[in-house]
Amino acid sequence: MSLNTQLIRSLQAPPRPAWEEAPGRTGLTMKGGFLALCCLGVLAPLWIVIVTSLSPKPVIDRAGGLVVVPEGVTFVNYTELLSGGQVSRALMVSFGVTLVGTLFSMAVSVLAAYGLSRPGSLGHRVILIILMATMFFGAGLIPTYLLVQSLGLTDTYLSLILPSAVSVFNILVLRGFFMGISPELTESARIDGASDLRILLTIIMPLSRAVLAVISLFYAVGYWSAWFNASIYLTDQRMMPLQNVLIQLVQKHTEAPTGLQQAVRTGELSELGLQMAVMVLALVPVAIASPFVQRHFKKGMLTGAVKG
Repeated sequence: MSLNTQLIRSLQAPPRPAWEEAPGRTGLTMKGGFLALCCLGVLAPLWIVIVTSLSPKPVIDRAGGLVVVPEGVTFVNYTELLSGGQVSRALMVSFGVTLVGTLFSMAVSVLAAYGLSRPGSLGHRVILIILMATMFFGAGLIPTYLLVQSLGLTDTYLSLILPSAVSVFNILVLRGFFMGISPELTESARIDGASDLRILLTIIMPLSRAVLAVISLFYAVGYWSAWFNASIYLTDQRMMPLQNVLIQLVQKHTEAPTGLQQAVRTGELSELGLQMAVMVLALVPVAIASPFVQRHFKKGMLTGAVKG
């Protein structure tokens, strides 16, 4: 083998693995078909729920259940649900609990994560071990209920917030992100006389907008979707959030909320249409909030980079 041939081969790029090769026409077609099936599997149930909620009662009765092809549009299910009855009240309860709970959970999680991320904090290792232990050993349902009852929180909205106010996983995620911020920034601010609270509010949190947005979304979706705490801590039906009202509508052995029973019995409304309408009401807030949080997450991905 000549010297020139050896030199040319040494300069050639090494062969790439098979998964790094550019896909051919067949590969692109298969991937596109698979993604299309995944999208269809996600969008088809959503389409059926929305169409059924907007269909008149005769159309639902003629279809014998869920409606796939729309035959007329009516908003009577939504107007009946939002006309001031239990569903509209439950919707306001869910909004209030989600807003207050998310703000409270974020405040506690950020303060805890910042304290645990500072090197040399008093007892931070012991506190961290205790927090991590709760991820593996839960208190159990009965002790938790007895504690909530002894504190006088039953039949109060605090019982929907305090028992699930803090997620140790979210605290650990925030702590890891805070520890990744350059210590030179906090040290220079401390030299200028800034307190820990000011450092947290003016340096740490602005640089952590990405992770704060994601954790806020986690907490908000958790509060909005929660139903178990209300089912065991609340006995007053007027205090129930939207998810529990949805369960009452879906379960066959449970009476529909007061105000809807008469309309269903007289044949004015379809029980299935009401169920689908409540499902849409439960989905809309999360569907609206997610794109804004995702955009904010993308904008903050590179925030806080330190050069030099």
